[in-house]
Amino acid sequence: MAALLELHELHTYYGQIHALKGITLTVNEGEIVTLVGANGAGKSTTLRTISGIVKGRRGSVKLRGKEINGMRMHEVTALGVGHVPEGRRIFPLLTVRENLEIGAWNVQDRALITERMERMFTLFPRLRERAFQKGGTLSGGEQQMLAIARALMSDPQVLLLDEPSMGLAPVLVEAIFDIIVQINREGKTVLLVEQNALMALEVAHRGYVLQTGEVVLTDSAKSLLENDLVRKAYLGEP
Repeated sequence: MAALLELHELHTYYGQIHALKGITLTVNEGEIVTLVGANGAGKSTTLRTISGIVKGRRGSVKLRGKEINGMRMHEVTALGVGHVPEGRRIFPLLTVRENLEIGAWNVQDRALITERMERMFTLFPRLRERAFQKGGTLSGGEQQMLAIARALMSDPQVLLLDEPSMGLAPVLVEAIFDIIVQINREGKTVLLVEQNALMALEVAHRGYVLQTGEVVLTDSAKSLLENDLVRKAYLGEP
C-alpha cells in the first residue's frame, strides 16, 4: 500500500500547552485508520494540525510526499484534505444545496458541481428531500450527513472525520458508519476520530492509541479489539 498521509515527530502547541508530543503515524491509500484515546489525548488536535487549523511547531505532515504543515487551511483543502470537524459546523442559515455548493468552492465547472451534488443526494437520500431547507432546521443526524457531504464535494484524497457519531441516536450512528464504510469501499481514504471506539475499530483497518499527545500503541483494528489494555480502557470491559 502507498502512504497517502504521513505524520512524523509532529509537535503541536496551544500557547504553552504541549498538545501533540511527537506524533508519528501513516495512513495508506484506501484505508480507514482510527485514532483511539480518552478526551484530551490529542485526537482532534491531530486532525486540526493536518488540515491547517493549527500549525505544528515541529515535525512534518506530508500528503503524497508533499509537506503541508504550516499551510493555510484553504491551501490544504485544495490539495485534497477534507475535514469534517467535531460539532458539524454547517451554515445554519443556508440551505442544504448552498452548504454543498460551498463545499465545492474550488471547483469552477458548474456541470461538475451539479454532478457531485447529485452523487451526494444519491449517497444521502435525506439531503435530497431537504435540499431547499436551511441547515439549521435539520436534525442532528441530517446535519452530520450534510457536514460529510459538504466535505466530499471537494473530492478530497483523504477525509478527516472528527466524532461523527457525537450526540446521535444509535440508529443514526449505524447509518453514519454504514456511509463511512461505503465511502471507503468506493475508494476514499478515511482518518477517523470517534468516541465510540468499538464502532470505530469494527470498521477500521488499523488504529493508533493516543495518550496525552503521544502514540502508545498501533496495530490492526482486529488486534486492537482483542488487546486487553484497549478493551479495559476504551471498550468499557472490566
